Amino acid sequence: MGIDPGTNFTGFGIISVFGKKLDVIDYGFIELSKKKDAYEKLKEIFIKVSNLIDYYDPHEVAFESPFYGENVQSMLKLGRAQGVAMAAALTKGRDVFEYAPRKIKLSITGQGAASKEQVASFLGKMFKITDLPSNLDSTDGLAVAVCHYYQSVTVIKSSGKNSWSDFIKNNPDRVKNG
Repeated sequence: MGIDPGTNFTGFGIISVFGKKLDVIDYGFIELSKKKDAYEKLKEIFIKVSNLIDYYDPHEVAFESPFYGENVQSMLKLGRAQGVAMAAALTKGRDVFEYAPRKIKLSITGQGAASKEQVASFLGKMFKITDLPSNLDSTDGLAVAVCHYYQSVTVIKSSGKNSWSDFIKNNPDRVKNG
């Protein structure tokens, strides 16, 4: 399960892994923009993430870490959202992992500075999603889950059965040309 914490929208994505095959189970977002009280938003994130974990029973939960920006208040709010989502996962006994936004984009698109739209497009092609959502927090949550999978697979050896050339042959959609 991947979570992209936010104070207006918290994106989530749930994938299943069978061998090397990934499938999307669900993805979406928790809408918080209608709640005005910051603490009510945090409570809602905790409850909804807990409910998602109860329903889908993921083995692990990965999070996008807040990125450093000019606005310290925004970063603090994102950190709080991430913290309550992590607390929900931890209270459910799940292992948690954290990835920087740049790492997530790099693992999906091959570019650490990719836009949300580019990430969504790559995921759409990867999972054959024809009708991508307009709220890209959904695909951001899915991207976190896919990034975690890529980061947790065995390191590929330089030669032999699991070589880079085998990886490229078996994963043409992950190779950026040009």
